Amino acid sequence: MTDRSNESLISLVRSLPGLITDLIKAEIEQAKTKAIHMGKYAGIGAGLFVGALIFLYFAIGVLVAVGILALALVLPPWLAALCVFAAFVLIAVILALIGVSFFKKIGKDPDPVESVKQDIDALKGVGSYDR
Repeated sequence: MTDRSNESLISLVRSLPGLITDLIKAEIEQAKTKAIHMGKYAGIGAGLFVGALIFLYFAIGVLVAVGILALALVLPPWLAALCVFAAFVLIAVILALIGVSFFKKIGKDPDPVESVKQDIDALKGVGSYDR
Protein backbone atom coordinates (compact mmCIF):
# COMPACT_ATOMS: atom_id res chain seq x y z
CA MET A 1 0.00 0.00 0.00
CA THR A 2 1.35 3.41 -0.91
CA ASP A 3 1.18 6.55 1.21
CA ARG A 4 -1.61 8.65 -0.29
CA SER A 5 -1.53 11.53 2.17
CA ASN A 6 0.16 13.89 -0.31
CA GLU A 7 -1.98 13.05 -3.37
CA SER A 8 -4.56 15.47 -4.67
CA LEU A 9 -8.28 14.81 -4.55
CA ILE A 10 -8.42 14.40 -8.32
CA SER A 11 -5.74 11.70 -8.37
CA LEU A 12 -7.47 9.92 -5.49
CA VAL A 13 -10.79 9.99 -7.39
CA ARG A 14 -9.00 8.67 -10.51
CA SER A 15 -7.61 5.72 -8.55
CA LEU A 16 -11.04 4.88 -7.10
CA PRO A 17 -12.24 2.62 -9.99
CA GLY A 18 -9.00 0.60 -9.78
CA LEU A 19 -9.38 0.24 -6.03
CA ILE A 20 -13.00 -0.86 -6.38
CA THR A 21 -11.98 -3.38 -9.06
CA ASP A 22 -9.23 -4.74 -6.81
CA LEU A 23 -11.69 -4.97 -3.92
CA ILE A 24 -14.23 -6.86 -6.05
CA LYS A 25 -11.53 -9.26 -7.28
CA ALA A 26 -10.37 -9.86 -3.71
CA GLU A 27 -13.95 -10.53 -2.58
CA ILE A 28 -14.49 -12.97 -5.46
CA GLU A 29 -11.27 -14.81 -4.57
CA GLN A 30 -12.35 -14.97 -0.94
CA ALA A 31 -15.77 -16.34 -1.99
CA LYS A 32 -14.06 -18.98 -4.16
CA THR A 33 -11.78 -19.99 -1.30
CA LYS A 34 -14.74 -20.23 1.06
CA ALA A 35 -16.73 -22.32 -1.46
CA ILE A 36 -13.80 -24.71 -1.92
CA HIS A 37 -13.37 -24.96 1.85
CA MET A 38 -17.07 -25.60 2.43
CA GLY A 39 -17.27 -28.09 -0.45
CA LYS A 40 -14.30 -30.04 0.84
CA TYR A 41 -15.65 -30.40 4.35
CA ALA A 42 -19.21 -31.00 3.15
CA GLY A 43 -17.95 -33.79 0.89
CA ILE A 44 -15.97 -35.42 3.69
CA GLY A 45 -18.93 -35.07 6.06
CA ALA A 46 -21.33 -36.55 3.51
CA GLY A 47 -18.98 -39.46 2.88
CA LEU A 48 -18.71 -40.21 6.59
CA PHE A 49 -22.49 -39.93 6.94
CA VAL A 50 -22.98 -42.43 4.09
CA GLY A 51 -20.50 -44.75 5.80
CA ALA A 52 -22.51 -44.48 9.01
CA LEU A 53 -25.72 -45.29 7.12
CA ILE A 54 -24.11 -48.40 5.61
CA PHE A 55 -23.12 -49.64 9.06
CA LEU A 56 -26.62 -48.84 10.32
CA TYR A 57 -28.08 -50.88 7.44
CA PHE A 58 -26.05 -53.91 8.48
CA ALA A 59 -26.88 -53.29 12.15
CA ILE A 60 -30.58 -53.56 11.31
CA GLY A 61 -29.89 -56.92 9.67
CA VAL A 62 -28.14 -58.07 12.83
CA LEU A 63 -31.13 -56.90 14.87
CA VAL A 64 -33.42 -58.99 12.68
CA ALA A 65 -31.15 -61.99 13.26
CA VAL A 66 -31.33 -61.35 17.00
CA GLY A 67 -35.12 -61.33 16.79
CA ILE A 68 -35.12 -64.64 14.93
CA LEU A 69 -32.69 -66.19 17.42
CA ALA A 70 -34.78 -64.92 20.33
CA LEU A 71 -37.93 -66.46 18.87
CA ALA A 72 -35.97 -69.66 18.20
CA LEU A 73 -35.69 -70.11 21.97
CA VAL A 74 -39.43 -70.78 22.17
CA LEU A 75 -40.20 -71.93 18.59
CA PRO A 76 -38.40 -74.11 16.09
CA PRO A 77 -35.82 -71.98 14.19
CA TRP A 78 -37.63 -72.31 10.83
CA LEU A 79 -40.89 -71.13 12.43
CA ALA A 80 -39.13 -68.22 14.16
CA ALA A 81 -37.68 -67.08 10.82
CA LEU A 82 -41.09 -67.49 9.18
CA CYS A 83 -42.75 -65.38 11.90
CA VAL A 84 -40.23 -62.56 11.43
CA PHE A 85 -40.69 -62.79 7.65
CA ALA A 86 -44.47 -62.61 8.06
CA ALA A 87 -44.15 -59.58 10.35
CA PHE A 88 -41.99 -57.80 7.77
CA VAL A 89 -44.42 -58.62 4.97
CA LEU A 90 -47.32 -57.34 7.09
CA ILE A 91 -45.49 -54.09 7.82
CA ALA A 92 -44.64 -53.71 4.11
CA VAL A 93 -48.27 -54.25 3.10
CA ILE A 94 -49.53 -51.72 5.64
CA LEU A 95 -46.98 -49.12 4.50
CA ALA A 96 -47.85 -49.79 0.84
CA LEU A 97 -51.58 -49.33 1.52
CA ILE A 98 -50.94 -46.08 3.34
CA GLY A 99 -48.77 -44.96 0.42
CA VAL A 100 -51.50 -45.83 -2.09
CA SER A 101 -54.00 -43.79 -0.08
CA PHE A 102 -51.68 -40.78 -0.33
CA PHE A 103 -51.31 -41.29 -4.09
CA LYS A 104 -55.10 -41.35 -4.42
CA LYS A 105 -55.26 -37.97 -2.68
CA ILE A 106 -53.13 -36.41 -5.44
CA GLY A 107 -56.06 -36.20 -7.85
CA LYS A 108 -58.38 -34.73 -5.23
CA ASP A 109 -56.52 -31.43 -4.92
CA PRO A 110 -58.28 -28.50 -6.56
CA ASP A 111 -57.07 -27.75 -10.07
CA PRO A 112 -55.68 -24.20 -10.29
CA VAL A 113 -57.03 -23.78 -13.84
CA GLU A 114 -60.54 -24.69 -12.69
CA SER A 115 -60.21 -22.29 -9.78
CA VAL A 116 -59.29 -19.46 -12.15
CA LYS A 117 -62.24 -20.36 -14.40
CA GLN A 118 -64.57 -20.23 -11.41
CA ASP A 119 -63.17 -16.84 -10.42
CA ILE A 120 -63.73 -15.51 -13.94
CA ASP A 121 -67.28 -16.90 -13.92
CA ALA A 122 -67.86 -15.24 -10.54
CA LEU A 123 -66.70 -11.90 -11.95
CA LYS A 124 -69.09 -12.34 -14.87
CA GLY A 125 -71.88 -13.27 -12.46
CA VAL A 126 -72.26 -16.72 -14.04
CA GLY A 127 -72.25 -20.07 -12.27
CA SER A 128 -72.27 -20.95 -8.61
CA TYR A 129 -69.98 -19.16 -6.21
CA ASP A 130 -69.89 -18.02 -2.60
CA ARG A 131 -71.54 -14.68 -1.99
